[in-house]
Amino acid sequence: MKLHRRKFLHLAAGAPALLAVSRMAWAQGYPSRPVRIIVPFAAGAVNDLTARLIGQWLSEHLGQQFLIENRAGGGGNIGIEAVVRAPADGYTLLVVGTTAAINATLFEKLNYNFIRDIAPVASIVRVPHVMQVNPSLPVTTVPEFLAYAKANPGRISMGSGGNGSPAHVIGEHFKMMTGVNLVHVPYRGGAPALTDLIGGQIQVAFIDMAASIEYIRAGKLRALAVTTAMRSEALPDIPTIGDFVPSFEASQWVGLSAPKNMPPEVVDKLNTEINAALADPKLKARFADLGGAVLPGSVADFGKLISDDTEKWGKVIKFSGAKPE
Repeated sequence: MKLHRRKFLHLAAGAPALLAVSRMAWAQGYPSRPVRIIVPFAAGAVNDLTARLIGQWLSEHLGQQFLIENRAGGGGNIGIEAVVRAPADGYTLLVVGTTAAINATLFEKLNYNFIRDIAPVASIVRVPHVMQVNPSLPVTTVPEFLAYAKANPGRISMGSGGNGSPAHVIGEHFKMMTGVNLVHVPYRGGAPALTDLIGGQIQVAFIDMAASIEYIRAGKLRALAVTTAMRSEALPDIPTIGDFVPSFEASQWVGLSAPKNMPPEVVDKLNTEINAALADPKLKARFADLGGAVLPGSVADFGKLISDDTEKWGKVIKFSGAKPE
């Protein structure tokens, strides 16, 4: 049968519209089966707790189970790479955090490019870190700490959860902006660093608030300042480092992402649902209990955050010369 040119052009012109309608209908029916959320760290960390809170919300509001799967190892790279290689169909998602932006420069060779290979979906929460010292250190403010550190160069030990961990690079950012000489002591995880800070084996650390807030409230650690641009509602009497070191800002963020080329309608649906979750008072209170503040925003906002932090931490990594363990 001969197809007239005019009819052919008419059908060809209508094809994109039909495709768009088909994709929209598919997105409206999403999800039609359980969804995996990969967490590239062990259970109990900030990323994991965030995944479980947001996964529960999505399960309750989208009618399918959002199952949390911890895929730890390689500083988060194993779990991230698993999602990079997964089908971009919306059924494998990734809870990702600041570590991904750090790893882009920390590791010389990765099997993926995070900005190129992962699609941002939604930012979820921002967790401040706290500049905190053992109470035996004779300082109570950031200016006093700076004066003491400059009078005792190389004699203050700064602990972290390992080379390239958020606590490490935030501490290196502080060193870069103030010129103080602190000796970095890497631990295998934040918990042993926190234990030794309480015990006095190290003198200072830039530990996330979720891990240390109860020790601060109990007086076992002395908080000098929070690392975010604004004070934290969880510790309202504690100033920011930026109050004394102009333009200093650092924090740990967590968000949801997916393999690249995931249908934009699915990305938008998840972004909308997550922003609805972050407006819920009960969920906001749960994140506040962890010392965090919800971080609503568009897909583009989250993409910019990832890009800006990758550039920022790249400069700090180069300054410090940090290498993965």
